[in-house]
Amino acid sequence: MIRRAPKSGHHVPSRAPKVALLVETSNAFARGLLAGIEDYIRINGPWNIYLSEHGRGDRPPEWLTGWDGDGIIARVENPTIAGALADIRIPVVDLSSQRLLPKTPTVTTDNEEISNLAWQHFYERGFRRFAFCGDSRFPWSIARGEHFARLAQEAGYACEAYAPSAPAESGSDPETDSIARWLGKLPLPVAVFACYDARGQQVLDACRRAGLAVPEQVAVLGVDNDELICALSPPPLSSVAPNTHRAGWMAAELLGKIMAGEKVPSEMHLVAPIGVITRQSTDTLSVDDPKIAGALRYIRQHACEDIRVEDVLVHFPMARRALEQRMKAIIGRTPHEEIRRVQLQRVRELLCNSTLTLAEIAERCGFKHTEYLTVAFKRDCGLSPNEFRKTRGPKS
Repeated sequence: MIRRAPKSGHHVPSRAPKVALLVETSNAFARGLLAGIEDYIRINGPWNIYLSEHGRGDRPPEWLTGWDGDGIIARVENPTIAGALADIRIPVVDLSSQRLLPKTPTVTTDNEEISNLAWQHFYERGFRRFAFCGDSRFPWSIARGEHFARLAQEAGYACEAYAPSAPAESGSDPETDSIARWLGKLPLPVAVFACYDARGQQVLDACRRAGLAVPEQVAVLGVDNDELICALSPPPLSSVAPNTHRAGWMAAELLGKIMAGEKVPSEMHLVAPIGVITRQSTDTLSVDDPKIAGALRYIRQHACEDIRVEDVLVHFPMARRALEQRMKAIIGRTPHEEIRRVQLQRVRELLCNSTLTLAEIAERCGFKHTEYLTVAFKRDCGLSPNEFRKTRGPKS
């Protein structure tokens, strides 16, 4: 059982700490954080939890003044709630990348790594025109857009950013019409990275209004993998899945240490995303060479069935050297490298999202021996599968 940090030299008897969660429950991202917190408490608790209705823009709840709890985990997303939490003497762990409480330990998603995954997802599909549709109200959106544009620039490509000439209510019809006009001016085909799923859904609506085909003319990728939003989007929205469960677990773990009397640095802990969940909105290849497009599609569908380059050539006959040269010129990888990339990406997803043994993962991903999987994974990632799972995988 966790002990509350002693105060003024007095001994505090062992008891279940009283912890408040100022985290909204209205979206999948926040619910993932709460699930991670819950799992930590189930294994390391008990804690007495107070979870009240709370929105990201809400004022501090009245009960916060004079509350006699032992700790708080919060998504600090506005200056008012930040000021209220800064004035209390109760340990706080922040779950927002806004960093409005710089002297507080913070656990948040790695925005640069999210942008990296978005870039790789589009680039490997052959897109060479890029755009970002963000929301200037949020620093994390700005950070994602800037890094995505920087990746495009470093590769020698431009990235158009949505910048409305006049403000409009977020999610409103006028704003969607503005996005549609912006999309209509972009050179096609184009890959659009949306700062989060709600914006991605709005971009898809704007494509419909502008008469643009998705994903053939405009491929759209969101962030958060909110399954309800993604499924209800027309067509279903691809999305970068953050590791919210791990972020919630880490926040609870940090608060537990503080309440037990340990000193925890007031630093930002970044949690890498799990990967891209591909749905219809990006399920395309912007590749002019029909044979290479077919070969890439075949590899992505069958790589985990232990296929070889010879299997690709059976379905798309040509000289092996021609296949290698043409594919290398288009995506920067040979057929063998692409097969291995798809396999290892699936391995990463299973290490993050499942408790399957390494042998089971090897079998599902087309590796005959776990030893070979371990060598290939460490060569690619710099970590062994077990080391990777410890840093990103499920804790329970």
